[in-house]
Amino acid sequence: MSESKLRAVLLVAGAGSVLVLVNLFGLTGSLVGLAAMAAALVAARGARSRRGVAEVDWWKLLGAGVVLVGVGIPAGLVLETPGGLLAGVGGALGVIAVALALP
Repeated sequence: MSESKLRAVLLVAGAGSVLVLVNLFGLTGSLVGLAAMAAALVAARGARSRRGVAEVDWWKLLGAGVVLVGVGIPAGLVLETPGGLLAGVGGALGVIAVALALP
């Protein structure tokens, strides 16, 4: 995967993570952010062997963020605080993964 394509994919993942973290648009914004993070995760699978800063496996970190957001959003509909915390931690992991993966 070329560096410019990887940067574009990481930009989508970062924007999705920020949408989840900020929660400005409520449930719809969080779902759009989750979809953007998941799409970026799938699109970046070709570059997952590329190590980030300090040899961190950023792709797995982004995957963990997607899973936590995916669990946190429905959990937030039932129990607002734990679900919001899970989604927030997942969004933060997404932002950290993007920061570590940038070429």
